Parts: sequence; structure tokens; C-alpha cells
Amino acid sequence: MSTQNLEKIFSPAGIAVIGAGDDPKSVGGSIFKNLIDSGFEGSLFPVNPNRKMVQGVKAYPTVGELPGKTDLAVIATPAPTVPDLVDQCGRAGILGVIVTSAGFRESGKGGEDLALRVLENARTHGVRILGPNCLGIIMPHGKINASFTASPALPGPIAFISQSGALCTAVIEWAKLNHVGFSAFVSIGEMLDVDFGDLIDYFGSDAHTRSIVLYAESVTNARKFISAARAFTRTKPIIAIKSGRFAESTRAIASHTGTMAGEDLVFEAAFHRAGIVRVEEIADLFNCAEILAKQRNPRGPRLAVVTNAGGPGIMATDALMARGGVMADLSPETLKALEAFLPAYWSRSNPVDLLGDASPELYGKALEVVARDEGVDGILVILTPQAMTDATGSAAAIAEKATGIEKPILASWMGHETVRGGRSLFNEKGIPTYATPEQAVKTFVSMYEYSHNLELLYETPKELDIDLFVDPAELDRLIGQEGPVTLSEVLSKRLLKNCGFPVVETFEARSPDEAVQIARRVGYPVVLKVLSPEISHKSDYGGVLLGIENDDAVVRGFDRITTNVWARSLEINVEGVTVQKMIEEEGCELILGAKKDPVFGSVLLFGTGGVAAEIFRDRAVALPPLNERLARRLIESIRGYRLLTGIRERLPADLDALGKILIRLSYLIVHYPRIVEMDINPLLAGPEGVWVLDARIVVDRKQPEKPARPYDHLAIRPYPEQYLKTAALRDGTSVILRPICPEDVPLWHDMIDTFSKETMRFRFFTDRREISRKMEVRCCFIDYDKEIALVAECRRNGERKLIGVSRISLHPDMETGDFAIAVSDPWQGKGVGALLTDYVLEVARDRGVHNIRVNVLADNQKIIDLMRHRGFDVRFAAAGMVTASLTLSPGQGDKPG
Repeated sequence: MSTQNLEKIFSPAGIAVIGAGDDPKSVGGSIFKNLIDSGFEGSLFPVNPNRKMVQGVKAYPTVGELPGKTDLAVIATPAPTVPDLVDQCGRAGILGVIVTSAGFRESGKGGEDLALRVLENARTHGVRILGPNCLGIIMPHGKINASFTASPALPGPIAFISQSGALCTAVIEWAKLNHVGFSAFVSIGEMLDVDFGDLIDYFGSDAHTRSIVLYAESVTNARKFISAARAFTRTKPIIAIKSGRFAESTRAIASHTGTMAGEDLVFEAAFHRAGIVRVEEIADLFNCAEILAKQRNPRGPRLAVVTNAGGPGIMATDALMARGGVMADLSPETLKALEAFLPAYWSRSNPVDLLGDASPELYGKALEVVARDEGVDGILVILTPQAMTDATGSAAAIAEKATGIEKPILASWMGHETVRGGRSLFNEKGIPTYATPEQAVKTFVSMYEYSHNLELLYETPKELDIDLFVDPAELDRLIGQEGPVTLSEVLSKRLLKNCGFPVVETFEARSPDEAVQIARRVGYPVVLKVLSPEISHKSDYGGVLLGIENDDAVVRGFDRITTNVWARSLEINVEGVTVQKMIEEEGCELILGAKKDPVFGSVLLFGTGGVAAEIFRDRAVALPPLNERLARRLIESIRGYRLLTGIRERLPADLDALGKILIRLSYLIVHYPRIVEMDINPLLAGPEGVWVLDARIVVDRKQPEKPARPYDHLAIRPYPEQYLKTAALRDGTSVILRPICPEDVPLWHDMIDTFSKETMRFRFFTDRREISRKMEVRCCFIDYDKEIALVAECRRNGERKLIGVSRISLHPDMETGDFAIAVSDPWQGKGVGALLTDYVLEVARDRGVHNIRVNVLADNQKIIDLMRHRGFDVRFAAAGMVTASLTLSPGQGDKPG
């Protein structure tokens, strides 16, 4: 349902409070009083069968007897009454309901049954439910306080969404003190119906909302959550605090990956992929909320510090370096400019120490000079109160200069009473201020992290020459439809080899003589490893011997491995050993893995491997699918990355080959959902390439049933390659029709260069030739759940060209979409537009889209004729526009959730 009918909750014409009373200390009484006091300009109806008047307003005994237009009902009655009340609301045409009542899922089986009845009644009538067990909502710009908070929120640009009602009240008090306002204040409760994804989608189109702050304890629909967040964070930031850093599962796990990829690490990866900035503490959330409301994001991690005391400057430096920030190197020009007016004993470096007697004028001039430095991305100004310090005057000087500076400016006025006036002035002028430099630095780094995450949207992945093909049927035949839960090393490697991984082949030997014969065949030196279905981590049992040079060493090694294992337990079944060629290439041992997370589905793990994998725990998690840029970001995110780049006399690893392996693993996980867990450990990455030295894969026993939607095991829908096909133009020219992808950016630019001013005006409603990076990202980096964008590609003499693009942007209900099309000028009149239109409509029908809409300039006769020939209802609108609509017959394909 997504955002369907959410406007009934957040922008209602009339509100009913079911359970309203005269006691302002009761939930219903408090909510009704807050609505009156907030100045709501619509109709207010108290519903109470025991009173004729509530707080001076006529009351009504039932929902069905309400006299006027009512969009929203707030239910504040005991849980057992709620299912029937929701049904009454639906029958009365009230399509928005907030349930503040507790006693549902959190109370056990009886509460769970009540929740299911509420949801069933709501869905029968199309009613949207916020809650239950929530505080309510505050919409300051709409003069709505439908909550039982003690005080209202100030209007502003931040939408605050919280699973904790108690936290909401604390945030309101803090926000008023710090002059921070909100576009919306939403207590989401148990998310029986409306969840984070719905709200992010809704506030993404809200004119008052410039950022979102989340307090999350759990995520229900991960795919919807990430899809909504990725769309929002392209243009506006989301800051989140995720409570509950869950302990790792205590169940028996057959792979390193299962034990290493804890739930919290997966949430971290999901937030990164969605462009969400995660903070660790409530104070950090508040601080980030303040800078979101008042400042622009830094372009990079380079911070300059201006201070009147050396100690706090050093504290800021330490905090910045510990969090991955960078102390800006001031340019010679900046240093020379500062030298001209600063005291003789100033620091002559960053931090810029103005000394203890710094005047307001000195603060203002120093800020102005430092801000002009191209090597500075943000400035932190610190003041410690000393006998000669004018804290308020210095704040005024900073605020005056800040009006002409586009870089973020943060202030730390340290102390209490003596700096109160300066802090108050900063709050009034929109400059975030902090009690300590460390708090300011944490906020700066968090905002840079947001900017850094967005960089992925502005970097075009390289096209890699990878033959990516997975035949699930072939893999099924390899492991068997009722195969074992944990595949042996030999079978695991065979599966990987079939999928194009560079595997060092392994052979099983049941006796010393057989091991010798295999060793002679593969060539010395060899590696021997224990062969036992009961042992996952062979090194823990002394079950791995390296560098075996001859026949006698093989025989001794066979016996030694058996002895080592049985020394641990005589009950372990040792079937023999495995033999493989010893790779003597210099390189780094890494671990690659995959597992299925209960919230986000299949995830990938990458980190330092070998026997030290679980000791150093140097690893990172990512959500598939990966492209070249995402794979490189994953590689760069581990502490061991420096080893991979080569240090001292060590040669760098082949990072391109490593990136291809990560992409190949991602592809395997995307297209073969039977894999539950996997680890490749170690993967040896050297200057000449990469090699899979050991592997273990856990699979489902049974073939999974057909999912409700494609790639249901993933939180992010992958590239829909099933829609790639070949077609022919009227003159017989062969073209490829396929979904657009990020790697198409250069081809897309080449196509735009062929557009005439008229084509630009018809497609983009402007004849301007400039193409912004935002526009580039909007067109090529798409969410395949939310958008259908197909290109026509022509290939001649080894050269590739895009000659047209058709697009349907889906509405949040996923059943309606807006159509657009553009064809390269040299290819117009050859049937490209007709091919793309017919195919995009076919794909839309397959995706379960029902209604297509088009807005066209009235003089765009070619497109108008094209629409008419395809059955669109074409109508002329005002201001030189034509609108067209088409209802599609149901398709046989999927409908993304």
C-alpha cells in the first residue's frame, strides 16, 4: 500500500478522537486538549458515549454518528475495543487511524490475535493504521498535535520518526531549548501497518521536509525501507540511531561467515547502502539533527579548527583522527594571510590558535580567511572563557562572517554561564554549537559520511569484462535436489568452479597411498587437510599441513592429521585427507562469505582471512548486488586494505581481480538463493591474481518454492536482466532493448549530445544543454523496484550507442506510473520510439502496473500521435500541456513489494 491514504493521517480535513475525555491527564483527554491548543483549523470531533460535551466541544456516541468530513481517527481506548472501532471507521469512510492503545503484539498471543484482527479490518476498507502503542503525531506546519506529549514542537525542516514514544518527549524538550523545528513528529509504535518505508516515501514528497531523523529498534520490510531511503537520500539526508546491538546468534554455525556477520554489522551495511548516516548515541542524534536543520554538508573530511586555547584544539584533532576525518593542511596563501594580523605567537598551523586574549574581531577575520582555503571542507570554532574573553561578542563576529560562507561552521563555546549568551546567539543565527569539541567533531564526521555515501551515486562504475552466468539447474544437479546441508570442500569448490571462480582444485584421499598418487599427479609441494563432515574449521583441529614436498611427507602428514584430530576427540569421523596444489604466490589471505540475515536477506562478507579471521575480526558486510564501485568500496573499508595496496617491499595485490571476484560472488548469491551460508577462506590475493584455497557452502535441503516476488531473498532488487531482448527497426537494423544501468552514463551523455533543442524541450521541458550530475544520477542510477527505464542500444563496427530511452516512474502504490520517452535525433522516424513504448508498456504490465500517465507539451505531436495509436486517453490541459492516460490489463509478472 505504501503511501496510499497517508495524507488522511498527516493532512486531515477533520479529526475524531475516540476515547476523548475531560481529564487532561488521561490519554484521550490529553490528545483532544493538544488538538484544541494547537489551533487545528479543521473539524474536531470527540467520540465518547458517556458524555454530551468534551472540553466544551459537542461529543458523539459512535463513529457512525459523526456529522462532518473526518479523515483521521485517533483511538485511545483499551486494546480489545480497537478491532471493532477500526471496522467502524472504515465503514464511515475514515481512512486514517492512529492507535495509541497498548496491549497488542507486546502482550503475547492474545495481543497478537487482536493485532491481526485490526489489520484485517483495516485492509478490508483501505484504512491505514499508525501504531498501535504509539504517542501519536505532531505536524507543526499544519497546526496538528494529535499526541499526548506535554508540549508542542516548533515548526522546521526535520521529520522525526521514532519507535520510542518516550524518546519523542525528550527530543521535543531538547529541540525547543536549541531552537530546532520539525516538519513532522511521528511516533510509529509497533508498525502494524505503516512502517519506516511508508513514512520515508511520504515525507520524501513533503515540501516542508528537508531531512529525516530516525530512532529505530527494528525494520519490518527491509526491501521497502532501503528502496525508500535510497530515493530520499539522493537529495536529502537521513540520520538514524539503531538501538539493540544484538549479540551474535548462539546456534551452531557451520561457517566462519555465520559467526562473524552479526546482525548489527548487517544493519550498518544496510544503512550505508541506503545512504543513511548512523550515529551511536542519543546526543549524537540530537547534534546531527541540529546541523541538518542549520547547515549544508561538507564536501570532504578536511576540518580546520580556530581556537583561543591549544588544549581544546588538540582534543578536536584527536577526536577527528580517531573517527577517520582529516585535519586540513592550510595553504601557504592562507598562512600568509593569517600571519598578517594574528599575534606573534599564534600556532602557524591547523589548529589555528589565536591565543587566550583573542578579540571578537580576531575571531571573525580568522574565520573569513580560513574559510577561503580550498583545502578546507568545514570549520570548527572553539572558545574557552578566560578573563579577557568576550564570548558573546566573539559569537556575534562569527555569526556575521558566517552569512557569506557556504562551508559548514560548527562552534564549541566551552563552559556554562559565561558562554550562555554566545550559545544563544549561535542558536538564533542557525550555527550549531556544542559543549565540547569532541561532540562537534563527531557531528562533522557524520555529515561527511553522508556526503561520502552519496559519492557512489556520482561515480560511474567501470564496465568489467566478466562472464557472469549462473545456471541454477546445473548447480542443482551438481549438489542434488536433496543434497546435504553442508557441502564438502571438494563439492563446494566444484560449485564455485562452475561459476567461474579461480579455484585451486582439491581431491579426496581415503588412504595414505591414494594421497601419494594424487600428490604426484598435481605436483609437489601440496597441502593436506582433514576430510571430515564434522569439522568446519580445520586449523582448530590441527587438520591443515602446508608445503608437503615428497611422498614420505605425505604419508607422515596423513597420519599426523588423523592423530591431531583424534587427540581432540575420538568420536570425530575422519574419512581421510584432501590434497591440493600448494600455491607459493605471495599474497594476502582474505575471507569472502555470504549468509542469510533474518531482516535483510542475503548479505556478503569480506575481510582479513586465514586462521586469524576470527581473532582480528577485520571484516565488512555489504548487500548484494555489487557493481565495480561498490566492490571497491567494500575492499577499501577493511583495516587490512593497506596490506592489499602494498607496503614496504610487498607488492600490491591485483585489486581489479579481487573486485571481479566480489562481483562474481554477488552474482552467485543473487541468482542462486539456495545458498544459506558460504565462506571462501582463505582467498589468496596476490600481484598475479586471486585463488580460492578453501571453501565451504551450506545450502537448503529443499528447492525453495517460487517466491512471491523475484529475488525475494534480497533487500535490493538487482539489475532485471530478464528484460533484455533483441528487436529490429523498420529498416531491419538490429537493436538491443534492455534496462538502463549506472555503467551507461558515458553512452547516455553521448546520446544527449545528439538531442536538438526541440528534443531537449520535449523531454526535459527546457532547451538548456547543461546536464547536471544530479540529472545524470537521476536517469542512470535507478531503483529497479521503483522505476522501469529501458534503453535501445545499437552496435555497429564494435561501437555501442544509445539511441533512445523510455521510462516509467512508479508511484508509491506501485500500480501507477508516469511515462516519458526520448529518441536520439538521428534515429527519429525509424521506429525506435514505437519499439521502446511497446516494450516499456509490456514490462509495466508484467510488473503489475495498472495505470500509465503522461504529461506532454501540446506541440509534441509525434508523442501525442504515438499515445493515441496505443489507446491512451489524450486530453488537452492548461498552459500548453496535454495529459494522457492508459489502463493496462493485468500481467502475469511480479509486483514488487
